[in-house]
Amino acid sequence: MGKASISATEIDKILSSDPEYQKEYERLAPRYEIIAQIVKARQEQKITQAEMAERMGTKKSNISRFESGSYNPSLDFLIKAVTALGKKIEFSIH
Repeated sequence: MGKASISATEIDKILSSDPEYQKEYERLAPRYEIIAQIVKARQEQKITQAEMAERMGTKKSNISRFESGSYNPSLDFLIKAVTALGKKIEFSIH
């Protein structure tokens, strides 16, 4: 018996046609953009999650949950994260 498969592109096409999915995707986009920027900065500096956690005074599991998107970080957490990377955080309202 063969395996049925569907590509990520096909899944995205199906889901993006759903208005509720699209609304939730747009709501979460800023969160995932911030996460992606922090992960990129950490990786560019070749800092492990454990080292990042140590610099922030938190546990590695908190960094892992944050980077996976399963943790909704506080503003204080975000400030600690960027400070640990020697960066600044800026917000703008459009």
